[in-house]
Amino acid sequence: MASPKPTFSQDLIWRLQAVTLISAMGLIELIPLEVASALGGFLARKLGPLTRSQQVVKRNLAIAFPELKGEALAKLIDAQWDNAGRQAFEFPHMAKLRPSLGRVEVIGGARLEEIKRSGRPAIFISGHFANWEVMPCAIVDAGIDCEMTYRAANNPYIDAYIRKTRAAYGVKLFAPKGSEGSREMLEGLKRGRSVALMNDQKFNEGVALPFMGALAHTAAGPTRLALRFGADLQPMTVVRLPKARFRIVVHDPIPLDRTGSREADLTAGVAKVNAFIEAQVRAHPEQWFWVHRRWSNAAYAALNGEA
Repeated sequence: MASPKPTFSQDLIWRLQAVTLISAMGLIELIPLEVASALGGFLARKLGPLTRSQQVVKRNLAIAFPELKGEALAKLIDAQWDNAGRQAFEFPHMAKLRPSLGRVEVIGGARLEEIKRSGRPAIFISGHFANWEVMPCAIVDAGIDCEMTYRAANNPYIDAYIRKTRAAYGVKLFAPKGSEGSREMLEGLKRGRSVALMNDQKFNEGVALPFMGALAHTAAGPTRLALRFGADLQPMTVVRLPKARFRIVVHDPIPLDRTGSREADLTAGVAKVNAFIEAQVRAHPEQWFWVHRRWSNAAYAALNGEA
């Protein structure tokens, strides 16, 4: 079903937003990568705390790290804003952040080679760590035929810019919508094409399981696909290093139970995904994307009695 045609005023707003963003990104692209990264971090540390998102960050950290107080908490909040700003200002420079160009080291690259040689699809999962755009770059660089799923931007002109920018470094995006999009993704898997998904954000229709000590709804799609196709559930993570450099880690596949009970195996698999993501967040909490209401409403309601 086609989306309704926007009104003239809505289309004008979208165009103005896009022109502003694309112009800003064009200027950032003229700045050397390391300078742009540092500038983004500086601006985010100064401006992020002035936005409504600061309260989201504080509440998320209160759920995940209730023991953190005072100076330790303030340092973590400042560090996560620094990472968020760097990631945003690095986006126009992503073509320079392919592993083959030397700024990104890959730990476990042999695993990617194995996936490529096998011809069997893998279900890649990760979270919003460091500069998460680096992960699809590594998959593309390894020569793996993979659809990178993403949520399309509400502004179609900004969405077109995002797709064009990512295509410049070889990343093909796929935003499955409804049954038609799901069928297309399934057909790709049947033909041996891998799929990459982020599995760390709130999904209201997902499986409700503990995450960082509180209830969170997690998308079951990646685990369901891996079980259905007998594919490996393949996690990858990105770690930020000094001077706009990164380390990608290709972890061992997450083992899935195949007991014959579909729902039980699915729930157990999602629980393992949550445990994996949690371990990575705890290892580098300053590098996760905290500007998102990850937990259930009940978890937020438990903070000072507010929803």
